[in-house]
Amino acid sequence: MPVRLRPRAPIPYVMRGKEMTFVVTEQCIRCKYTDCVEVCPVDCFYEGPNILVINPDECIDCALCEPECPVNAIYSEDDLPEKYQPYLALNKELAEKWPNINRIKDAPADADQWANVPDKLKLLEK
Repeated sequence: MPVRLRPRAPIPYVMRGKEMTFVVTEQCIRCKYTDCVEVCPVDCFYEGPNILVINPDECIDCALCEPECPVNAIYSEDDLPEKYQPYLALNKELAEKWPNINRIKDAPADADQWANVPDKLKLLEK
């Protein structure tokens, strides 16, 4: 009689040798919608004066935040466009300085006006 082994549970991505994260990019600058914060199960978002960032050491790669962002500012690290690569380090740096945010807030009054403005890095307030 052959021995049947029970299938193993899949190994979470973070345990396979490469940690993954999601990254907030420049589309968030001056918009700062907080819809993403509300769905994060591990509270890995941090709030600056005019942008949110994700702490890559806390992000569990659940992907719940990405579809919640109304301005498409959040990318998976694996799908991060080349022009936004510097935002990976920027998210880490700023998450270590800024306070945690885990509740939705009203967006700035002029957020919609900034939603589709390109090249907003120069407007980032640290």
